Amino acid sequence: MKKILNYINGTLVEAKNKQWLDNYNPSLGEVYSKIPDSDGSDLEDAYKAAHAAFPGWSKTPKEERAKIMLKIASLIEERSDELSLAESMDNGKPVKLASAVDIPRAASNMHFFATGILHYGSESQQLNSVAINYTLRKPIGVVGCISPWNLPLYLFTWKIAPALATGNTVVAKPSEVTPMTAYLFSEICIAAGLPKGVLNIVHGLGHKVGDAITHHPGIKAISFTGGTKTGEIIARTAAPMFKKLSLELGGKNPNIIFADCDFEKALKTTLLSSFANQGQICLCGSRIFVEKPIYEKFKVAFIEATNKLKVGDPKNPQSNLGAIVSEEHLTKILSYVALAKEEGGKVIAGGNKLTLDGELSGGYYMEPTIIEGLSYDCRTNQEEIFGPVVTIAPFETEQEVLMQANSTVYGLSSTVWTESTSKAQRFAQQLEAGIVWINCWLVRDLRTPFGGVKNSGVGREGGFNAFNFFTEPTNVCLKL
Repeated sequence: MKKILNYINGTLVEAKNKQWLDNYNPSLGEVYSKIPDSDGSDLEDAYKAAHAAFPGWSKTPKEERAKIMLKIASLIEERSDELSLAESMDNGKPVKLASAVDIPRAASNMHFFATGILHYGSESQQLNSVAINYTLRKPIGVVGCISPWNLPLYLFTWKIAPALATGNTVVAKPSEVTPMTAYLFSEICIAAGLPKGVLNIVHGLGHKVGDAITHHPGIKAISFTGGTKTGEIIARTAAPMFKKLSLELGGKNPNIIFADCDFEKALKTTLLSSFANQGQICLCGSRIFVEKPIYEKFKVAFIEATNKLKVGDPKNPQSNLGAIVSEEHLTKILSYVALAKEEGGKVIAGGNKLTLDGELSGGYYMEPTIIEGLSYDCRTNQEEIFGPVVTIAPFETEQEVLMQANSTVYGLSSTVWTESTSKAQRFAQQLEAGIVWINCWLVRDLRTPFGGVKNSGVGREGGFNAFNFFTEPTNVCLKL
């Protein structure tokens, strides 16, 4: 059975305690590899390596840092098939999704930030003929990056790439649920010639490794993507230590469909935004609001399209949905379907666990699910489910749907479907969300700010926003 190893000071090593955790293939429901059950002592070794590497890496010309990162991007592309299969086995998502989105985006992240640092500049201001002020941007030092299980390598590289590009050294913790591609990434870093200690990857449980990163006095900044409750714990610990924090947290995103939309485009994209990656994307539109004149037509078409989706073997190119990431998470999702029924909702598509044939019979599969008839303020419509479950409801006025869309504690993203430019602009200004997509979904430009408002997070990632987070500004005033 394959053993995943930590990557500390340029070397692949076991946890010091020699203890291991089981790593499951969710499509089979079976253990297929072992993960180091690391603890604070492993984290301390990683920190010491990163601390020792910081002076050299921070002084390495940005052109040289970029060159190594571009080599890493190239090796990700070369090993794309292997990485896609590994991502599918670890996460349960279809291989075709991993090969079309996750792995190409991981390579793009490394490439984007490697080249972006070459164009990152500072500001200057001249105070008449008295003085010139200019801003230096300095790397922070050792930073912590904690990434989630839903888009493992995609979001892992999204964090570490800007940190490395700006001259920081990194202690990173991938999710213990999906560690395989981070392990393969450590092999890639070795092959690319990344200096020892610049990136350190420590596998293990959140309450051991993640907590150690959060509490460590030498780790000056933390970039975290994950659940809002965990983000709250990190903030409660790190804020009094005056660490810089970037928290990308949960979402309960509205998908607002007006009667004047392009019906076919709205239908096709809503199917994707509801169930892509088994609904396990923080940006999925889990609350669908449809203007009353087209509600019945849209609902019937949406149910028909949903029922045609194939849930099956992630390795099968015909599968639209694969397995839920873990048995525990599947149980949670199903509990929300039961809750929705208690709250007066009607399941109009799906709603059940699926048992597939043969070796897949032990896997964690679920039907894509649509629920109707719920009040906008019930728990099912207010709490993040993070699975292939959406609610659908009609609305009559702009004021009504705007109130309902903004009613949750979350504010990550939203989608608006309308052919009216003025209506789209009104909603873009009034929706409480970090991202508003108009007549599209998940169209991403890596230069734009990414993040949410309210309980969906603190700070913005992407482009120069990420470079700003991973650097400290120093204003220099030069008297003329």
